[in-house]
Amino acid sequence: MSEAGGGPGCGFPVPQRAPWSLVAATAALCLVSATSVWTAGAAPMSREEKQKLGNQVLEMFDHAYGNYMEHAYPADELMPLTCRGRVRGQEPSRGDVDDALGKFSLTLIDSLDTLVVLNKTKEFEDAVRKVLRDVNLDNDVVVSVFETNIRVLGGLLGGHSLAIMLKEKGEYMQWYNDELLQMAKQLGYKLLPAFNTTSGLPYPRINLKFGIRKPEARTGTETDTCTACAGTLILEFAALSRFTGATIFEEYARKALDFLWEKRQRSSNLVGVTINIHTGDWVRKDSGVGAGIDSYYEYLLKAYVLLGDDSFLERFNTHYDAIMRYISQPPLLLDVHIHKPMLNARTWMDALLAFFPGLQVLKGDIRPAIETHEMLYQVIKKHNFLPEAFTTDFRVHWAQHPLRPEFAESTYFLYKATGDPYYLEVGKTLIENLNKYARVPCGFAAMKDVRTGSHEDRMDSFFLAEMFKYLYLLFADKEDIIFDIEDYIFTTEAHLLPLWLSTTNQSMSKKNTTSEYTELDDSNFDWTCPNTQILFPNDPLYAQSIREPLKNVVDKSCPRGIIRVEESFRSGAKPPLRARDFMATNPEHLEILKKMGVSLIHLKDGRVQLVQHAIQAASSIDAEDGLRFMQEMIELSSQQQKEQQLPPRAVQIVSHPFFGRVVLTAGPAQFGLDLSKHKETRGFVASSKPYNGCSELTNPEAVMGKIALIQRGQCMFAEKARNIQNAGAIGGIVIDDNEGSSSDTAPLFQMAGDGKDTDDIKIPMLFLFSKEGSIILDAIREYEEVEVLLSDKAKDRDPEMENEEQPSSENDSQNQSAEQMTSISQEVDLIDQESLEESSLNSHPESLSPADIDNAASVSPSEQNSNPAENHETTSLDGECTDLDNQLQEQSETEEDSSPNVSWGKKVQPIDSILADWNEDIEAFEMMEKDEL
Repeated sequence: MSEAGGGPGCGFPVPQRAPWSLVAATAALCLVSATSVWTAGAAPMSREEKQKLGNQVLEMFDHAYGNYMEHAYPADELMPLTCRGRVRGQEPSRGDVDDALGKFSLTLIDSLDTLVVLNKTKEFEDAVRKVLRDVNLDNDVVVSVFETNIRVLGGLLGGHSLAIMLKEKGEYMQWYNDELLQMAKQLGYKLLPAFNTTSGLPYPRINLKFGIRKPEARTGTETDTCTACAGTLILEFAALSRFTGATIFEEYARKALDFLWEKRQRSSNLVGVTINIHTGDWVRKDSGVGAGIDSYYEYLLKAYVLLGDDSFLERFNTHYDAIMRYISQPPLLLDVHIHKPMLNARTWMDALLAFFPGLQVLKGDIRPAIETHEMLYQVIKKHNFLPEAFTTDFRVHWAQHPLRPEFAESTYFLYKATGDPYYLEVGKTLIENLNKYARVPCGFAAMKDVRTGSHEDRMDSFFLAEMFKYLYLLFADKEDIIFDIEDYIFTTEAHLLPLWLSTTNQSMSKKNTTSEYTELDDSNFDWTCPNTQILFPNDPLYAQSIREPLKNVVDKSCPRGIIRVEESFRSGAKPPLRARDFMATNPEHLEILKKMGVSLIHLKDGRVQLVQHAIQAASSIDAEDGLRFMQEMIELSSQQQKEQQLPPRAVQIVSHPFFGRVVLTAGPAQFGLDLSKHKETRGFVASSKPYNGCSELTNPEAVMGKIALIQRGQCMFAEKARNIQNAGAIGGIVIDDNEGSSSDTAPLFQMAGDGKDTDDIKIPMLFLFSKEGSIILDAIREYEEVEVLLSDKAKDRDPEMENEEQPSSENDSQNQSAEQMTSISQEVDLIDQESLEESSLNSHPESLSPADIDNAASVSPSEQNSNPAENHETTSLDGECTDLDNQLQEQSETEEDSSPNVSWGKKVQPIDSILADWNEDIEAFEMMEKDEL
């Protein structure tokens, strides 16, 4: 290892055995020293404009924090659409997402050090008193060890760090006597039973009151955890040990990290996503820098900075070399298989990888950080926010956006490293988008679908802990902050831990001499912070020159699906068979499949199944080609399924006091005016009589020129549409009669025709579940005149109405509208397709016509598909770019409505049959991997 921490660009080298506080401080110093480098490039932003944007961030934080304290506290989180608190057990379960909630006022604890960073010291002092007075850490609730560590333990430690800083300054917190630290210690001991495993890896969940494995604990039976879950403990646990002198916390966190390091795949130096906490076997063998692994890498590097143990730096550099060798495909970062790192594991990326450019800045590898950040920014400019997942050709894969802060984090660090005012403009865009699309009267609402602009009744605590902190620091000058931010390191939740901990209670601070390290390119070990003399040699436009080729990467280019192949095999050889080109009747194609170990099985029902056995391939190269072919075929089939489905639509309430802020996700109709091809429909709403719309309307004058509200049931959707159209309605909204139904828990619903010609229906028709429909009905009862906009996606708010709305009236209106706004969240099934990724494909799925099914039956999307081989021209991984708005990435249902007594959520194809179809392939994958080992 060469010089640890510094380098010639920092002005002086740091000796390998220098005091570790100096090393950590030097890493921070290097980051800051680059800010004076940029003198050209993007137009500089005036100090006045920076102050204006900083003040805007302060106002936004006040809006979010104030509404949490007014409407939600002491609940864990605010539900910003319904203006109330989210309490575990009192709301419908959201699955694993709820494991962050422990009835311990999560948002307040997560926001403590943000208050100090934003110079709200009085509010901080009040908040600490509330935590000490109200928060109970002994609740009978099962929580995530990972989330509780980074949010609650980290929040208490960050609050303690800044409380003692303020106390030393002599103005605030003079009464403070380490009470937050004592709470952190109490919580630390409550988390320790989770480490009671043979491996030292913690259980993923623990009961705060009863611990693990007791009958009343309701947890302790889990066998798997994610790499990040087990590897993102060292900063908080080590800080707790250093603050208190109780070494047990740091010891347990180090043991977990040591075990993960020993279990890395030795030939690739990569780690998988999920590991068995008892055996150490990798359960999911795909590897990337996003969800499930992300903060493991982050904490290796930051543990070196905070604790001064160079073994952490050696481990990070070993992993980083593997990441840049296999996962990095600039500007993309694509998951690979740990045993076959030249083979991509997926063709999409998740939003959590947006933190990685910031980590590369701390590492000192600026060029790829600029490239990836610019690619992400182009995606944001297209969709206003970063979708939870998007494909290599930048189409939406998962459409939600829970107001994640990782991109803002990387923007801040890139600005600190380069001083390029371009990143100030990026931050300005983030502020504008948050205010324009996510701000609601009671806070900021997560985006349920970035394509439609619909909201989710959710404002996670990390939004206050991280987003406002990074945005404020981006625009703040040093004198705007009441303490020196460079004396602290950020945890993954952006909590602040002081660097002086590196010299405090360092009994565990000894080098790991037992691990073996792979010999790597020396350039990975030069320094861990940006070296400005090398980064920008005589060229102040360095960063701009890197960004320029990526400016149109999303809108004007369509990167081909990237499949890793060995160059020696490809030189002069015929390209391998691609799934989009495959034809089952082509003898040459069948021979190629045989060479790749892929067999065709003709099933009794007439379908053809593809199965790959790697051991039957002609060579290891052919086996890789076969696996790639199967993955392409799966993706191809999935894309064709989605192309046959209609995307979600939006119902936006534009009248007072909503002004377009409330957007409801609506199901489309397979008949009537197509809102994706025609201008949106805007009008006031009126209820039809009869309300079911199944006969000629008796109140045509009430719906004439308006959008009619009708109830689902008792007749076909198309019949309802014809009746309200004959009465003069300009559109229709069908509201589900199944009381309590909601897009929170139900898949997207689309209305089918009646099996007849529906060309006579000219008006747009949309479907709302009961919970969303009640928002409009309640608004009618409260305000009488309610105007809505029916469109393919949410539109910008009416500027005239916005101008009429004064900031002072916002709190008044939010109380009025609180009761009308109910949750409009949709729990999208985020089952990772790679964990169930199959090697067989039904190439001839059956299809059903409307005549074959009941009027109220649901048709599984898989049963509506055509043969992917025969329709190979319709889609491909590397074909022409398709319009994002016409691609639906979430499973939808098609239904013909005749009776309210039939369940709308029933699937034709049971899950058991689906899993059975893929069982043989999963075995094939396992055989292939054993063969490889």
